[in-house]
Amino acid sequence: MESPNSSSLEPPPDDESRPGLGARLRKFLVGPPRDLFDRRVYQHISLIAFLAWVGLGADGLSSSSYGPEEAFKTLGEHTYLAVGLAFLMAFTVLIISAAYSRIIERFPHGGGGYMVATSLLGQRAGVVTGGALLVDYVLTIAISVAAAGDAVFSVLPIEWQLLKVPVEIVFLFFLTVLNMRGVRESVLTMTPIFLVFVITHLVLIGGAIVAHGDQLPATAEAVQHGFSHGRATLGWGGMLLLFVHAYSLGGGTYTGIEAVSNGLAIMREPRVQTGKKTMLYMAVSLAFTAAGLILCYLLWGIRHEEGRTMNAVLARAFAGNSLVGDAFVIVTLVSEGALLVVAAQAGFVGGPRVLANMAIDSWMPHRFAALSDRLAAENGIVLMGSASLAALLYTRGSVSHLVVMYSINVFLTFSISMLAMLLLALRMKQKRPGSHHSTGLFAVGFLLCVTILVVTTFEKFSAGGWVTLAVTGAVIVLCFFIRRHYDKVARKVRRLYSSLMEFPPSPEADKRRVEPRPSEPVAAVLVGDYGGVGLHTCMTAFAKFPDHFDGVVFVSVGVVDSKEFKGEGTVDALRAHVEEDLKRYVEFARNQGIPATYRYSIDTEAVEGAERLCLEMLKEYPRVTFFAGKVIFGKERWYHALLHNGTAYAIQKRLQWAGQMVVVVPVRVT
Repeated sequence: MESPNSSSLEPPPDDESRPGLGARLRKFLVGPPRDLFDRRVYQHISLIAFLAWVGLGADGLSSSSYGPEEAFKTLGEHTYLAVGLAFLMAFTVLIISAAYSRIIERFPHGGGGYMVATSLLGQRAGVVTGGALLVDYVLTIAISVAAAGDAVFSVLPIEWQLLKVPVEIVFLFFLTVLNMRGVRESVLTMTPIFLVFVITHLVLIGGAIVAHGDQLPATAEAVQHGFSHGRATLGWGGMLLLFVHAYSLGGGTYTGIEAVSNGLAIMREPRVQTGKKTMLYMAVSLAFTAAGLILCYLLWGIRHEEGRTMNAVLARAFAGNSLVGDAFVIVTLVSEGALLVVAAQAGFVGGPRVLANMAIDSWMPHRFAALSDRLAAENGIVLMGSASLAALLYTRGSVSHLVVMYSINVFLTFSISMLAMLLLALRMKQKRPGSHHSTGLFAVGFLLCVTILVVTTFEKFSAGGWVTLAVTGAVIVLCFFIRRHYDKVARKVRRLYSSLMEFPPSPEADKRRVEPRPSEPVAAVLVGDYGGVGLHTCMTAFAKFPDHFDGVVFVSVGVVDSKEFKGEGTVDALRAHVEEDLKRYVEFARNQGIPATYRYSIDTEAVEGAERLCLEMLKEYPRVTFFAGKVIFGKERWYHALLHNGTAYAIQKRLQWAGQMVVVVPVRVT
């Protein structure tokens, strides 16, 4: 009888093999699967510093479209404080960026605030930071799309405002689909928009300052007079409180800075140098744009107008009412709106990355660690898009509402990261007195971030801040429930198969060969860490197919991100750990008289790595049958399907498409 693994099986008829309408539509929108065996595939999906600046830095740069405006509006009639505000905003951008450059050096494999908190403050601090980051990235997308709508509709008649939210929903759908195609494709598509924004705003800010250069002495005199008047009416304490209030409510200006450290995984090697260069690009461009806009508002006497952003008012005042001026205003504002859409990239890149990292640590469903056939974190992208849509509809696209909700979590993450790095720097300083550990940098960064966090939370708690805190708290509680479930299942599985761990050796063990013969049928058992599931899968294969297999090959994939992300060692340490577990499996099988060996690989994704390794094994063992264990429950709950995504089924599907036999062995949990 012909082997079930035979490659001579005839393909299905054309009408059956042709993909359905849904599959064809998905391929049209998302693109065809990437060639996982193409050695250049990771070169194709990684980003150089400039493209990373576009994809991740756009979030920070685009925040100048609403952050400085919120801060300047808060000053009210006390616009003389704008000079100090512009300086402090630029200083804050540079300080936070410099601190995150140190974080990139310390944690070169990415992970951002979640990794910093987990590694330096413990798992509980890590899950708080991770939960805050997830909500932060959802709001990143929502506020970017909402601000894009404001910018675009600033050049349209006010009667068209009813269409703003529907248009923003279209923007959101477009971004979700584009990111499912892959990060690099989405960034390349949006690069021209980014460049137009940079050029037009450079002309706007530089031109506006130069055009009013002759009025600088008068402006300086007005600022001096304003200080004198403010001191008389508000007092030094009142002016300080107003200044801190405006500075804190402009906290949206600094959002997006962390995205670079969190997105290192998609950057071109050497990643640390690419990440630091990207951070420099973003810091300089954001500091110039934010501070420059504040000064322009002051020089030109710009005030907020209904239905128009302050940037729109400034652009109109600078360009005038000529035909060329009208064209400049339209291009500037459309590019601003388009860049805000691009800025949502940071949420679609960083959010799924945080989800994947938390899924690896079992704080989130494991399915979020998987990649699609386009090598994109598709599950995370869809979740980010859906949650952002909910936030957009809840706030009706109000930037003022969203920026408050947004800033709280941004600075909660910033504060925890700065505190963790400050404590690390102090410990290192005690061990090596006199050495440079950036203690002052992290101390100043922590002070600035905590100030903004506290003021924003107290001032805007009733204006939407409570929603952010409630949602973030709910996400954190959910994370603990998910982790508790995974730990509970793991304990039950260990108890269920604890007897296998002490299975006595077979008396025939020393009379058998130790290696399976490549020409004979062989069982390949996919395993993870050494434990009862792998042993049960192996013994089931030989019990259900007695006297069929000549031996067993244990197959394992070491996922480098899981170890590197936790800061538990290097790739070499991971390789040693995987090999040690496989040797224990081989020893167990040989003690039962079963010829055994092992094969393994180190990869960044379990399913993809397992598929590649198994297909490579076919060259050595052409008559192999693959086995994988899958946890099933006696009483299925609604959340089981969400938490147990079935890595075994994902591998089975890929290998079956390659024409291979894969048996999924049930691991029953009551």
